[in-house]
Amino acid sequence: MDAETTVGTLKAQAKAFRDARNWAQFHDPKNLAAALSIEAAELQELFLWKSKDEAAALAASEKGRARLREEAADVFLFLLHFAEATGLDLSEAVAEKLRLNEAKYPVEKSYNNHRKYDELGS
Repeated sequence: MDAETTVGTLKAQAKAFRDARNWAQFHDPKNLAAALSIEAAELQELFLWKSKDEAAALAASEKGRARLREEAADVFLFLLHFAEATGLDLSEAVAEKLRLNEAKYPVEKSYNNHRKYDELGS
């Protein structure tokens, strides 16, 4: 479905859901940023104290995948609401960030290397 659904379509669906409940009054950038962070923490919590093998098992199990889908969707929905509230074009923002990261992390310096851009050397 990712290949067929646009970000604009998802934004419109999230907005329609929100507006049907009159929740726009609560969706200011500050609260949406907090909600986004909280939902991301809930996603992270699913992996807390688990080994790599346990985390992989969680992601592979039917119950675990259902929880991951729900939390990832919450994160994405709040990001869509945040973008709408602040007038951000997410596709444009991602494209620009990839261009910036391309300059910060050239393949010849960053391939197979986990270091941050300012630690890659000349």
